[in-house]
Amino acid sequence: MNLEPLLSHIELELQKQVARLDQPRTKPFHEMLSYHMGWTGEGAGPEATGKRIRPLLVLLCASASSGAAGEDETWQSALPAAAAIELVHNFSLVHDDIQDNSPKRRGRDTAWVKWGAPMAINVGDALFVMSNQAIIDLKENYPAELVVKAAEILHNTCLELTRGQYLDMSYEERKDLRVEDYWPMIAGKTAALLAACCQIGALLGGADEDQQETYRSFGHYLGLAFQVQDDILGIWGDEAITGKSVVSDLVEGKNSLPVLIGLGKKNKFAERWARGGPIQTEEVEEIARLLASEGGYGEAKEVSIQMTDMAINSLRESDPQGEAGEALFELTNRLLNRDQ
Repeated sequence: MNLEPLLSHIELELQKQVARLDQPRTKPFHEMLSYHMGWTGEGAGPEATGKRIRPLLVLLCASASSGAAGEDETWQSALPAAAAIELVHNFSLVHDDIQDNSPKRRGRDTAWVKWGAPMAINVGDALFVMSNQAIIDLKENYPAELVVKAAEILHNTCLELTRGQYLDMSYEERKDLRVEDYWPMIAGKTAALLAACCQIGALLGGADEDQQETYRSFGHYLGLAFQVQDDILGIWGDEAITGKSVVSDLVEGKNSLPVLIGLGKKNKFAERWARGGPIQTEEVEEIARLLASEGGYGEAKEVSIQMTDMAINSLRESDPQGEAGEALFELTNRLLNRDQ
């Protein structure tokens, strides 16, 4: 299935939603949102917009659960939901950048760096409100009861995002974290929104409740597998391939899965971590080797494989149909570096 038509329509729908602020008195405000979304400013373009994986999942799940005959019509009707999900994602990114004091996002200055934290908070708030407006736009193509259900899933997911973010921030000063503490955090921060993409897509495609649940489960495990892989790459990844610094996770003291596995061993890595004081860039290579030797890499890799298998098994159980179904498997394999 050619994904280009879906991606171009996603971009048009997002621009239409954000254009609510394209009014004479708020044009500079609209420009802030356009910049964050990757459409304007220095470095604008595909690298700045990101891959739009989440809205793509909404449309593919909607099409794959509708039957091959209604594929095109279904994904086009579901576009407001795809935009709503991506707007939620971007609202969370704007606020994350402020909370994490991150100066760069996809190689460009973040909104708070360009316009200050107070204005960037307002940018995030606007994106959040627009996500709610976008999901209501489904009323043009779907009955009210179904629109309310889609909105309910979206709103519950937003609460999960705040739970995950709370845990992430509250963990920063904790010295007693275990692997068990990791899963609720990433379930909220990463997996919840991907689960919502797939569940809302299946809902809009006409899937029954059981099938909606298997699609939701697929998105959930996809999110968990993706985050575990990201944690591994954050320590042992090839910077030339990932496009981000591999020293940052250890230097920043991130409580990633490999780190928590290492801490659980109560060995030399745990001693260095507990000793306090930030890990310096020059010691990253040695500490990464030490963590790998104590099982941090191997055990995290095993978990990644388990979560990947669960995601693919849930997708198979969902029985996605037509070209959209094939595209879902291809996209999943690409995201999780799988060939089967």
